[in-house]
Order: sequence, then structure tokens, then C-alpha cells
Amino acid sequence: MNKIPILQPNQSYTFRSYFEMSFEPEDILAEFGYSLKRSNLNLQKSEVELDRLTNLKLRIEESLPYISLTSEAARRELLIAPILLDIIHYTRAQLRIEYPLNVTEQLKGSLDYYLHTDHKLLVVEAKNADLARGFTQLAVELIAIDVWTDSQEIYLKGAVSTGDIWQFGLLNRENKQINQDLSLYRVPADIEELIRILVAILGF
Repeated sequence: MNKIPILQPNQSYTFRSYFEMSFEPEDILAEFGYSLKRSNLNLQKSEVELDRLTNLKLRIEESLPYISLTSEAARRELLIAPILLDIIHYTRAQLRIEYPLNVTEQLKGSLDYYLHTDHKLLVVEAKNADLARGFTQLAVELIAIDVWTDSQEIYLKGAVSTGDIWQFGLLNRENKQINQDLSLYRVPADIEELIRILVAILGF
């Protein structure tokens, strides 16, 4: 039995549109010819010296009792941005914020954070609360990157974050499969592990 398509051929969709859809993630990704697999990714962790880690953790722990995290902007500015600034310190990656990407009428919008080094890239999608739908949006953004980039990487990597929780995703370009990590990383509790994964993704 043929399923009714989710995406209408004459309609325009932004990355945010996929966050707002109530369809199952597998069905949305199938529209682009990709599958979804949930598994423990066992991501590589960098061994570099994290000379800013203690200070970062203390600043976050100290500020959390006094800040309200009810908005996406607050989570981005107070929890996500400080972590990414330290990632730049360790990797010298280029960071683009609200990076515009227009691949097709169904794959366009802005990436919250786009980091890249000479041979590696990372997409980070910030969300207020709904991690599950946020991952669907991240997956579509990785599909857009797959179509857009001339990088020779087999795996494209991204993360969705509510600021205090992070989840990773990986796109296998050879078999067109999105892998959703079953592990969640909490801030500040798992911040060292999180930073070591982010640094390793960018090749350090």
C-alpha cells in the first residue's frame, strides 16, 4: 500500500517546519530516502588537556540557581554558547551562528551553530525543551549538509541540545542512515565527557 506523502511538492519547508510536524521521525526522513536507527554510538573522546574545564563547570554550577531557563534564547546564551566557545579554544574551529543554508525548497533554513575545521564539521541545534522533535530537525539539517557539502567525510555529525541535555546524531552517507545516540549527556554533570566528544568530532 502506498503511503500518502508528508511533503507536498509545491510547498516550501524550513528546518523549523520539521520540528513542528507531528509525524514519526522515520516517516519524515524516509521522504528524503534516509532511514533512522537508534543505538549507542560509543563516540570517540579526545585526550587533549582541557585547561578551561574546571572554570567552565564552576561558572555554570554557580549561575544555574540564579537564571531562568524557560526560553530557548536563555539556554543558548547561558549554557550552549559558553561550551562552544571553549570548543573553539581547543580546536580553533570556525563557528557560524544562525548559518543560512538553502539547498532545496524542502531543505533550507538556518543552522543554530555550524562549526568546521579543515576536514571536520559539526552542527548543533538548540531547543527549548523538546529533544525528540529537536532531533528530527537536526536529522533533516544533516541531510541538507549531506546534499550541500563537498566534504569527503563518510559520517556527518551533529548534536541537539536543550542546554542542560545533549544528544548526538550521526549520518552515514554511504547507506543514507541517521543514527540517533541512545546516550544523553547532562550539563554540568557530564560536561567533561561532552566536551571531549565535541573536541574529538572536530578532529582533535
